[in-house]
Amino acid sequence: MEISRPRFPRPEVSLLLLLLLFSGPLFQTLALRVGINYGQIANNLPNPSQVVPMLQSLSISKVKLYDADPNVLTAFANSDIEFIIGISNDNIVNMVDPTKAQAWIKQNVQPYIPQTRITCITVGNEILSGNDTTMITNLLPAMQSVHQALVSLGLDKQVNVSTAHSVAILGNSYPPSSGSFSPQLAAYIQPLINFHSEVKSPFLINAYPFFAYKNDPKSVPLEYVLFEPNSGVTDPNTNLKYDNMLYAQIDSVYSAIKAMGHTDVDVKISETGWPSKGDPDEVGATIQNAQLYNGNLLQRIEMNQGTPMKPNVPIDVYVFALFNEDLKTGAASENNYGLFYPDGQPVYNISNQGFQGVYLSSSPSIKIQGGCSVTLGYQWWSRLQEGNQVLADRMPADDVEMENSLQNQDFLVASAPGKAIN
Repeated sequence: MEISRPRFPRPEVSLLLLLLLFSGPLFQTLALRVGINYGQIANNLPNPSQVVPMLQSLSISKVKLYDADPNVLTAFANSDIEFIIGISNDNIVNMVDPTKAQAWIKQNVQPYIPQTRITCITVGNEILSGNDTTMITNLLPAMQSVHQALVSLGLDKQVNVSTAHSVAILGNSYPPSSGSFSPQLAAYIQPLINFHSEVKSPFLINAYPFFAYKNDPKSVPLEYVLFEPNSGVTDPNTNLKYDNMLYAQIDSVYSAIKAMGHTDVDVKISETGWPSKGDPDEVGATIQNAQLYNGNLLQRIEMNQGTPMKPNVPIDVYVFALFNEDLKTGAASENNYGLFYPDGQPVYNISNQGFQGVYLSSSPSIKIQGGCSVTLGYQWWSRLQEGNQVLADRMPADDVEMENSLQNQDFLVASAPGKAIN
């Protein structure tokens, strides 16, 4: 951030700019492979313009939306963050019509690129594991129609087309080498995989080991689903050892795809996460378990680790989710997958360094006495330091306090995403 500075009466007092939130080595190395799901089923989320510097400070370079929100796509212009955008389930049948598919691309993709890096469109979410036969039969035709619209507009080299599946489409997942798709869905999945192979787009899976543990906590070891030390599971066919369920699920999908004649389709995790709170019968939905799951997962990614079956292919993951979403219906866990509360406070620490909350300002900028101004960023941390001695650290409670603080002191406070001050 560019900051204009006045001449200070006390030049020996300097401000240490704290660019710290999630900016430690862990997240800096994750920028190329860790994405975040930015769900918006809530009435209390920050403005997208406030989310931009937040994600930049997290070194997160990939975001997945469930729609094509113009406010988000506009706010993230020139941010260098790449986007997966979504076509809703109830719009799938419309997308079969080439004219409507092209109109959707012209409205939701063409105006934003290249300033906003849209790289993928998901046509629906978890369609094949549902019971709407109309959507199921129209899924692939809709995907083909959207792809052809991209081709006709010259955008197919920049944007690919996919759809996200639940692991419930697997008919068998153990052992991973014997993974196969549900026989009832084979007639739909085979041509779908052929399509992915032809257009070179990824096969997306929403994988939640949490559900396996919740449904059978007596048989599924908690350590196995949380990436904690455990005895693991050995695939009897390959002798490959699995020390966590997510990797086993990924390899089961690879095996299922191979059984349909393809080894040229990449598998990516479009959703995975762990809720920090749930209903009384949602065993395992705790802050501690959510912290362990997501923290351990990110450490695995930092290690550039692949699965036992694909050790040289680092896993590609979109964590679910950025914020807790208060308007989602269903079990209490549905509202509590976020890494952050809507006010910017973290639900739990996820990096080795830990982090604190963020101050979300409602003002576009604050004018400071002396004629300079600072655009409000995501969080304000000021450190008044004389030599090696820290005189004061400060985080304002609101815009008024921030302005008063600035006007009453003779040093310039800079805005930046920040974390716990050491």
